[in-house]
Amino acid sequence: MNDLISLLATQGPAVVLVVTLAARLGAPVPAVPFLVVAGGLAMGGSALNAVAIVLASLLGNILGDGAWFLAGRRWGYAVMRLLCRVSLSADTCVSRSEAILGRWGGLSLIAAKYVPGVSVVAPPMAGALGMSNARFLAFETAGALVWTLGYLLLGAVFHAAIRDVLAVLANIGLAATVVGGVLLVAFVLWRYHQRRMARRADDIVTISVDALRTALAQGRAPTVLDVRGDQVRAIDPRAIPGAVGFALAELPHALGPLADGRDLVVFCDCPADASAIAAARVLMAAGLPRVRVLEGGLSAWAAADVGDGGAVEAAPPVPASLGATGGA
Repeated sequence: MNDLISLLATQGPAVVLVVTLAARLGAPVPAVPFLVVAGGLAMGGSALNAVAIVLASLLGNILGDGAWFLAGRRWGYAVMRLLCRVSLSADTCVSRSEAILGRWGGLSLIAAKYVPGVSVVAPPMAGALGMSNARFLAFETAGALVWTLGYLLLGAVFHAAIRDVLAVLANIGLAATVVGGVLLVAFVLWRYHQRRMARRADDIVTISVDALRTALAQGRAPTVLDVRGDQVRAIDPRAIPGAVGFALAELPHALGPLADGRDLVVFCDCPADASAIAAARVLMAAGLPRVRVLEGGLSAWAAADVGDGGAVEAAPPVPASLGATGGA
């Protein structure tokens, strides 16, 4: 721990820049503790330049988030899918980012910095949705400044306690490292188990892309529900022909038009069809028995040889009454 203090005391701005940039790019690097310790050292009489630390942190934030912002503008929703597939919370990663960005707009870039699993996804989503460079830079700079000053201030307020904690950790040494490693592995295994359990779908009836294509071609079409969120559909305009948009959060409040005995096919574009399975369970719990989930979702549909029906404009949100949409 003394080596950490010495490193921050002598190379503080460089260290903060590197760890902050790595964290914003998505590496499992704990940038926050470095800022807290740097704040404590600056208050404790060290020669550490607090202004240089702030500037280094701002630069790391802007470079890291800016790279993802530009990637989102260039490659769109594919970038979020990539990021969320490696997340421990892959099934909710995009939806949480969408909810924050949809509710708060540019301010979400500030809020996202404090939400695990969302901080890396919010910048590419902002880019994919067409946020201007100037608007992104303004909100990103404001968010990075709030984030940086907050943790530096925390370190400054508790600078005496921070030194005591570092001293205790230095004495514990290897034991603390082992215990921390065991706890981290246990957390990862627990999250993996949670994901495996969430993916179990013994109660769900599925339908293949080929079977759905046949049903659509033979005139006995089911009602096809796209349960991706509004922002996701805006980013990724692909859709199954005739599908209607019904965000997962809207389903419990809009079941009336669907409760007429019609066949329903639900799809999403998410890992393990998680959102579609969740939507199917909501529908079945409401007494709608004829519900199936499209295997592989939109990705499977787009990958199939579906002629000119593979990529069309996304359907608007479902109207209050579905009328004659779909078959009984």
